[in-house]
Amino acid sequence: MKIIILLLFMIGWPSILLAQQTEVLLVEGRWSEERRNNWYAQQPWLVGCNYYPASAINQIEMWQASTWDPERIDLELSWAAGMGMNTLRVYLHDLVWADDEKGLYKRMDEFLDICQKYNIRPWFVFFDDCHFPNPQLGEQPLPVRGYHNSGWVNAPARDLAIRYAKGEASPTEVKRLKAYVQQTMKRFADDDRVLMWELYNEPGRGQAMMGAKNHGQKQQPFGDTSQQLVFDSWVWAREVNPSQPITSNTAGAVGQQNIAINKANSDLHSVHSYGGVNMTEQRLAPYLADNRPVIVTEWLNRMGGSTPQAMLPYFKKHKIGAVNWGFVSGKTGTIWHWSSRKGRNADQERAEGNVVKPGEEYPEPEVWFHDLLRIDGSPYDSAEVSLFKKLTIDQMQ
Repeated sequence: MKIIILLLFMIGWPSILLAQQTEVLLVEGRWSEERRNNWYAQQPWLVGCNYYPASAINQIEMWQASTWDPERIDLELSWAAGMGMNTLRVYLHDLVWADDEKGLYKRMDEFLDICQKYNIRPWFVFFDDCHFPNPQLGEQPLPVRGYHNSGWVNAPARDLAIRYAKGEASPTEVKRLKAYVQQTMKRFADDDRVLMWELYNEPGRGQAMMGAKNHGQKQQPFGDTSQQLVFDSWVWAREVNPSQPITSNTAGAVGQQNIAINKANSDLHSVHSYGGVNMTEQRLAPYLADNRPVIVTEWLNRMGGSTPQAMLPYFKKHKIGAVNWGFVSGKTGTIWHWSSRKGRNADQERAEGNVVKPGEEYPEPEVWFHDLLRIDGSPYDSAEVSLFKKLTIDQMQ
């Protein structure tokens, strides 16, 4: 299958018509082989996690002013540095930016200062198709007991994403999404505290009809409906041309065109693999053969063989970036398996009071799915923490 891309310039923003053919056209500006490989050679072995503090159930609660928690972040990043982590994958949200652009940048600066204090260089993710479709500012929902990611939200909202795909988003909405990407990149384009940028996490992954009445029921993935925003995000990003490399998720996304656009345009590959070494080797083979740096930006599935003991030595041997999902167990509940959501309705259970209230202890399964530490900093498995330290200590001295 091929993607023919026709650029149309309407109301000051680039748009495209995508048809299924046999070629993917590049957006001008991808780093050369020499530049990207020289950049990666200068980096330490990149080790970290998808980061949000235990006090935040989603991206909005992490970044909005009313729930911003720098003291908690500082504490948790001291633990991360003590384990040898040197990078973090961190999600932003367009609603927080639209509501308080200057305030968000002030908090990002504060976050970056905390990271710098611990010799950690994070990067930021703009868009995400995963989980609940209707983000709202303000007070966020309480976590449902024993439920994986009961409050994580799409960015942008699913309704806007669908209208964008159909060319029905208003000029104001399009201008807002473009400015969210471009103004944020421009603000930090030459900031050495920022490792890189990631445009889209798992485009197409969310379910088009995921709502209160049918959540937990099997639905069709969003898929290539995202392709318009996926492509436009590349056009916007390359117009800024930051000093840092740019990526966007491929393996882990849903939709052939989403994956093709991101694979063609990324300076380095952001791939997800929740299987053990053999499965991960197979998944990464075409990306490693492409002679672009590879970072596994999501892994850790203890039930499926994706454990620190199995994966970290493999990642280090091949200098593949290792960024697992989750760090400190808290509001997101990602110590629970994906299957914990099956047949359940988060909104209904909240209405029935099946939530973890402030001050209550978080319930734990016998075997954790994601995450490494408890809210008090104690490890789920001390052997895992020891291995992180052992494999990264030579870089810290």
